[in-house]
Amino acid sequence: MTTRTLTRRAALLAVALTASLTLAACGGSDDGAARKEHGGPARTTASATAGAHNAQDVSFAQGMISHHRQALEMAKLADGRASSPRVKDLAARIEKAQDLEIRTMTGWLTAWGEEVPKAGTDHSGHAGMSGMAGMNGMMSDDDMAALKKAGGADFDRRFLSLMAEHHRGAVEMAGTEKAEGAYGPARTMAGDIVRSQNAEIKEMERLLGGS
Repeated sequence: MTTRTLTRRAALLAVALTASLTLAACGGSDDGAARKEHGGPARTTASATAGAHNAQDVSFAQGMISHHRQALEMAKLADGRASSPRVKDLAARIEKAQDLEIRTMTGWLTAWGEEVPKAGTDHSGHAGMSGMAGMNGMMSDDDMAALKKAGGADFDRRFLSLMAEHHRGAVEMAGTEKAEGAYGPARTMAGDIVRSQNAEIKEMERLLGGS
């Protein structure tokens, strides 16, 4: 092999190496730009969307907290007044589930810098939060007073009838949140409320029918 041939091969290898390094550099730059252009903003947008909320979300949380508080007040009466173990069990389940949801929604409102409804403004006969008077399914002061005075089978009947109506109101409120809300966790909770409370309404109807 001549010196000229060796020199020519060395030159060709140098050119090939330079071209390879140039392509790698360009490819790396393009990939980085693509990640910056597509991946970066997409993640930021998704994060912002997940945390976004609107006026309906605020209204849902405020209204449902007050609605749930009254359900808790009703449910707590069952332990010392109901005659049916099934009614007592239902009341205990309602109390446990709705207490947790109240705490969750209170956390949302606090994080959003919105007003958390004050206890004691939860009956439909009270002024309370804007729009609370006459809220769907809310008991009046007279309804609550009559329930507190009842006992035994009379309490069972009143409790089941009033709580079923109360649940129907909550389901309607949750349906509005599912349709108009923007905050993912709130819409998820609304779906859970629709499913669980519709199931409890059917359970209460069976108990009222004696089955």
